[in-house]
Amino acid sequence: MGDTPFGFNRPSDDEGGGGSGGDPFGMGFGSGGPGDMNQFAAMLRQFADMLSGMGTAPGSGPVNWEMVKNIARHVVVEGGDPSVVTAERTQVTEALRLADLWLDEGTVLPAGIRTPQAWSRSEWLEATLPVWEKLVDPIAARMVDTMGGAMGGPGGELPPEMAAMAGPLIGMVKQMSGAMVGGQAGQALGALAKEVIGSADIGLPLAPDGVGALLPAGVAAFSEGLEVPAEEIRLYLALREAAHQRLFAHVPWLRQALLSAVEDYARGIKVDLSGLEEKIAGLDLSNPQAMQEALGGEIQLTPEETPEQKLALSRLETLLALVEGWVGTVVAASAQGRLPSAAPLAEAMRRRRATGGPAERTFATLVGLELRPRRLREAETLWGSLTELRGAEDRDALWGHPDLLPTADDLENPDLFLHAKELEFDLSQLEDTPAPKEPGDDADGTGTDDSPEEK
Repeated sequence: MGDTPFGFNRPSDDEGGGGSGGDPFGMGFGSGGPGDMNQFAAMLRQFADMLSGMGTAPGSGPVNWEMVKNIARHVVVEGGDPSVVTAERTQVTEALRLADLWLDEGTVLPAGIRTPQAWSRSEWLEATLPVWEKLVDPIAARMVDTMGGAMGGPGGELPPEMAAMAGPLIGMVKQMSGAMVGGQAGQALGALAKEVIGSADIGLPLAPDGVGALLPAGVAAFSEGLEVPAEEIRLYLALREAAHQRLFAHVPWLRQALLSAVEDYARGIKVDLSGLEEKIAGLDLSNPQAMQEALGGEIQLTPEETPEQKLALSRLETLLALVEGWVGTVVAASAQGRLPSAAPLAEAMRRRRATGGPAERTFATLVGLELRPRRLREAETLWGSLTELRGAEDRDALWGHPDLLPTADDLENPDLFLHAKELEFDLSQLEDTPAPKEPGDDADGTGTDDSPEEK
């Protein structure tokens, strides 16, 4: 009958395991009699106990996010998570408020931060977890379905006497899959928390509405090796955080568009179970400790490169580049004449984004996506040229609808986009210019001339 998934071999008829009395998972069950059924039931109970220890929560979704949070916090605490002292909270709050005042001169979008905050790494985890849940659950659901199908879902072959027990077993396997995804997510988010600077590091709206935040520990880490005063660095990073929040707060469609693009991409991810099969092949399922060790590695995620997924990736990369390019343009204009080191700080931030920082590693782990705004410089150049051509008000008006924004093709060929906008500008100027009067027209354009001489 061939091999089952994960190397649990079905014995052939010649081996005494054929028919309904076979051992479909290679677990050592023989004739299928009462003793074998009792052994199988005992194995299921042991398997359930193991999953309970892994922290899964049946019925609560594909991932137990309380477990994710606990794992991430453990990773953060291991690396050190100093509490934010009162002086640091005051410094961050004042920097964010001052940044919003400066940004008023760089953009017509109003302030988006109602609650400036300074976070510890654990506080960042707590505040951003709801958004991570939205991003990771689609991949977790795909992983759970894949594992359940591989272990005997619809279309699988099970002897009749074990059919009644198959449902609980497959349910446990799905539970195990959720635990695997949750453990990997916890490790990844804990690592990211140790490196982030604020709530908008990766260009996604992770903070609650109206909240802008910096992590003093992250600011300090970013400052290492930069010969720039700490206050200047903090203000520059506050400008970036506040600029992001203006977009997220006052471009109604942007938040959902970014998150939807990530979710759409994640739904097209293929779960590679080959590594897991090698680990589980021949594994003694009566040994929970061995099972936990075998399932402790990373899940391999690979894109299927469907047309829908390519479209989602292109949409996400373009949006991220436009967001980051706009932020860089607005921050540069607002910092001009105020922060002497704004240019080198911008370059340091550009390098951080372009070389694959924590955001890219986290997304590659969680959703199989390398999150990198590949056309960041092109987007900054385009936004800067638009500012010179049309001014900040017309530039920012492009965020009014997604169809108005530059496309991926526009970033590759910015001159065509700028020429089109220049033509629009020229046409609008013509529309505002009064038409020349025809001979015989009077001042009100009626075409009569009731001059005293003719009367």
